[in-house]
Amino acid sequence: MTDPAHYDLRRVHLIGVGGSGMSGLARILAARGGVVTGSDVKDSTPVEVLRTMGAKVAIGHAAENLRLSGELPTVVVTSFAAIPQDNPELVAAKDNDIPVIRRSDLLAALMEGHKQVLLAGTHGKTSTTSMTVSAMQHAGLDPSFAIGGQLNRAGTNAHGGTGEAFVAEADESDASLLRYSPDVAVLTTIEPDHLDFFHSEEAYFQVFDDFADLVTPETGYLVVCAEDEHAARAGERALERGINVVAYGSPEKSFTSTVPLAAELVREETTAEGMDTTVNLDLPSVSETVRYELQIPGHHMVLNSMGALIAGVLSGGAPAAIAEGLADFGGVRRRFEYRGSVDKQGKPVRVFDDYAHHPTEVAAVLRAARAKVEAEGHGGRVIACFQPHLYSRTMEFDAEFAQALSLADAAVVLDIYGAREQPVEGITSRIITDKMPADMQVIFEPDFSAAARDVVSVVEPGDVVLTIGAGSVTMVAAEILDELRAS
Repeated sequence: MTDPAHYDLRRVHLIGVGGSGMSGLARILAARGGVVTGSDVKDSTPVEVLRTMGAKVAIGHAAENLRLSGELPTVVVTSFAAIPQDNPELVAAKDNDIPVIRRSDLLAALMEGHKQVLLAGTHGKTSTTSMTVSAMQHAGLDPSFAIGGQLNRAGTNAHGGTGEAFVAEADESDASLLRYSPDVAVLTTIEPDHLDFFHSEEAYFQVFDDFADLVTPETGYLVVCAEDEHAARAGERALERGINVVAYGSPEKSFTSTVPLAAELVREETTAEGMDTTVNLDLPSVSETVRYELQIPGHHMVLNSMGALIAGVLSGGAPAAIAEGLADFGGVRRRFEYRGSVDKQGKPVRVFDDYAHHPTEVAAVLRAARAKVEAEGHGGRVIACFQPHLYSRTMEFDAEFAQALSLADAAVVLDIYGAREQPVEGITSRIITDKMPADMQVIFEPDFSAAARDVVSVVEPGDVVLTIGAGSVTMVAAEILDELRAS
C-alpha cells in the first residue's frame, strides 16, 4: 500500500467528481492550487462550483477526458464501489500507468502535515464531525474538513482551512478508515453493520481496534462513548495496549470503569428550543464545567456533542468557545432537518427529514421527536414515514426495524430502496410491517407516489412528521407539506 505522502497531486483527475465526497476533496485540491480535472454523468451545482474554481469537468466518461488539462494526470481518483472497472477513464489510466487511488487515499494524502482529527463509528459520525467543525470554527481554529453531509449554515461539506487541524469523517464500511493517522480519534458507537463487506461481527469489531492502533503514540488520544458498550470495550482494549484513551457520557450509563471520563454529563433537559446541557470537562490542563443549549433534540445528539467538545479542546480550542460553537451549531442536512410547517386548526404540523437507516438510528430519532413533542406541550403525536435501505439490511434487521418504528404513534412504510442491490424475490417491506403492533396504525405503501397522501391521511393538528431513510424518501417531505397545504 503506497504511503499517502508519496502520491503526486500536481494534476488530479476525479471520476464521479460531482459526488458529495469527491467534489469536496476536489475543492480542497483546487484551493491549494492543484490542477483538477474530472468527469461525471451529469451537470450539477458541485460541478459548476468546481468550474468557477478553475477545474475542467467533462459530462460523460471517455478516455480523452484524462487530457482535459492538456496533460495526463499524475493520479486518478475513483470510487471502487460506484465506478465499474471497465470505465474508459479507468482503462486509459491503467494503459498509461497512471496510479489509480480511492477517495480515502486522496483524503489521507490531503491530511498529511495536519493534526488529524478523525471521527468514526457505526452511528453519529457525520453529526459529530459536523459539530466538531462548527465548534472549532467558532473558536477561531479554521480547520480543514471533509464531512459526509453538508453543514446547514455553511452549505458545504469540505473546506481547506488555514488552521493546523484537519477534521474528517472516517468511514468503516469498506475499512478505508485504516488509511489515516489520527492524532485525535473519536469512536461514537460500534454496532454490527456492513456485514456484506466484513462477513462477520468479529471482523467488523476488529476494524475499530485496528483504527485505534493508528492513533499517534504518546501524544494522540482515542476518545470513546462510555454509554456505548462496544465503543467502551474498544477503549478498554486500547488502554491495555498503551494508547491514551478518554471517554464521554454519564457515569450512571457507562460501560467502563477503567477508561476515565474526560467529559461527564451532569445535566440534560429537553426544552422547546433543544437540549440544555451541562458537562464537566477533565482533560490535561483543563478542568472546567461548560453549559450549552444544543439546537438538535435527542440524548444521542447530546452524546455526539460531548465527543465534539473533547475533540475541539484536544485540538486547541478554549472550552467556553467550543461550547458556544456547539450551541450555535445549526445541524446537518438530513439529520433531524426541519423542512417546514403547516398550520392545522391553530396548531402546527411540522415535517422533519432524517437519514437514519439502521434500527438504532431510527429508534434514536423517534425518541428525540417524542421528547421534543412532550417538552413543547402541544399534545401532538409522532408520525413516521420510513423507507428501508437495502434488501440485505432489511432482511437482517426486520424485527429490529419493526420495534424501532413502534416508537411512533403511526407509520407509513414504503417499499425497500435497493440502491446498489438487486431486488430479492418475495422480499418487501411487509416483513417489517407484519411484525409491528396490531393496535398501531401502520400503512405499507408500495406505491411511492402515494406516500404523501397516506401520511396526511393519518396526521392530526400538532403532530410531528418525520421522513426517515437513506434513499429517495427525502423527496416525500416536500410532497407532504404540499398535501397538508391542499387539504
